[in-house]
Amino acid sequence: MLADSRLTSDIPVSDLTVARDFYGGKLGLKLIKEVEGNELRFRVGDAILATYITQSAGKAEHTLASFRVTNLDAAMDELRAVGVEFEDYDLPGFRTVDGVVDWGHTREAWFKDPDGNVLSVGQLIEP
Repeated sequence: MLADSRLTSDIPVSDLTVARDFYGGKLGLKLIKEVEGNELRFRVGDAILATYITQSAGKAEHTLASFRVTNLDAAMDELRAVGVEFEDYDLPGFRTVDGVVDWGHTREAWFKDPDGNVLSVGQLIEP
């Protein structure tokens, strides 16, 4: 039943203007709907990423949305060119090198939006 549905990711933000500049400008997502003073919706492939105003923006410590790309290095270069900074982690069983963790089947990098929400970009590695 849900396998054929369209997925929407909801990201809490504190300022819609800043969210529009980041998600629409820096990330290059297409704005498809704006609910004045409350919500922005962006197209991501066949999915939707929605941002909404709330006091809890940036409080989640886990990844809220992941973008799958065919070339992680090129995507990171494009994002760095517009000022996106990638996070580095050195945890037990989880260490990034130049912002990237390589699990063999997947390469992944994390960054934060202006509110501190954690997002990722990753590439599936074909055998």
